[in-house]
Amino acid sequence: MTEVENLIYQFDKTQREIMLFFHKMLTTDYLLTDKITFKNPCYYKNSWICYLKPIKNEKVELAFMRGNELSNSQGVLKSNGRKQLMSIEISTLKEIELDIIKEILNEAIYLDETKPYESKRKKT
Repeated sequence: MTEVENLIYQFDKTQREIMLFFHKMLTTDYLLTDKITFKNPCYYKNSWICYLKPIKNEKVELAFMRGNELSNSQGVLKSNGRKQLMSIEISTLKEIELDIIKEILNEAIYLDETKPYESKRKKT
C-alpha cells in the first residue's frame, strides 16, 4: 500500500470510498503520480493537477489547481471565493457524474501538457 493509500484509509467510510475511487482512477486510468501535500492526496503529471480533500458533512472536495484556466463548460466547478482553485464537492459515489468529471480531468491534463504552469506570485 502506498503512503497516499494509507492516508486515505484513515478517513471515515463515505469519504474513504470516494477518495479510493478517485485515487484508483487518477493513478490507474490517468497515470498521474500521487503524493501527500498539505496532508491531502495530490496528483501530478508535469505539475500539480488536482487533489482530494475531506471536508465537513462527510463530503470530499475534488479540487483543480488551475481551475480558473479550465472552461467549466459543465458548470460544476465552484471557486468558493478562490482566485485560481476550483472544485467539485462530492457526497456519495452514486452522485458522481463520471462523464463530467472525466471531461474536466481530460481538460486539466491537456492544459498541463500543453501550457506550462506559471506562478502568479510576485517575484522579488
